[in-house]
Amino acid sequence: MPEAPTASAIVAYFDVDNTLLRGASIYHLGRGAFRRRMLGFRDLARFGWQQLRFIAVGENREHMASARERALELAGGRSEAELTQLAEEVYDRYIEPKLWPETVDLAREHLSKGHEVWLVTATPVHIARVIATRLGLTGALGTEIEAVDGVLTGRLNGQVLHGELKASAARDLAARLGADLADCWAYSDSRNDIPLLNLVGNRVVVNPDAALERYADARGWATLRLRPASIREAQRRVRREARAARRR
Repeated sequence: MPEAPTASAIVAYFDVDNTLLRGASIYHLGRGAFRRRMLGFRDLARFGWQQLRFIAVGENREHMASARERALELAGGRSEAELTQLAEEVYDRYIEPKLWPETVDLAREHLSKGHEVWLVTATPVHIARVIATRLGLTGALGTEIEAVDGVLTGRLNGQVLHGELKASAARDLAARLGADLADCWAYSDSRNDIPLLNLVGNRVVVNPDAALERYADARGWATLRLRPASIREAQRRVRREARAARRR
């Protein structure tokens, strides 16, 4: 469990897809775009297939890159404000019901101990910031989409925040905050985040893919295994609380 804070900053880094959220956030962005008629059924079906595969076997870099490229194409010519509004709608309708209650609770436990909690993800930063804001987290690092005068160009500003680049961004953040990485934490499900997990002194693998599971087992890393039933129970609890509120 998280340790009590010391005089220096302590940061807990959380991956998003399959760590904080069951599945891929980019798929839910696609669902929201389809609902707004920003993409067609063929695109939605492709996003859906990639989502099912991601849940079943973990991240596939080729498939996820394809999804992100299509998302960038959709973003081109739209305003940053429009993308943020879409992200907020997607969070409320699709993402919030798919959050893992266990990792959300861990993030909040870190906050209660005075730690900073940052999402660090390949997801477009507009979505990551909405998730962080809605959950009351400190902030989010994500893939930056280029914008000119507030209008998205459909190109990346830099590279996808992935693998070594994710670890580099986390290192830079720790330096800005004056945090000792040996005291920091990281949570992820993917072998692609091994550089991030190795960066910090405390790490937990969450529903790891096969390669990360082998890597973590060989090093004695903590593993958190989550079940979809916990999400369903959280959804039922929300519905019960909503019904009780209406009766008051």
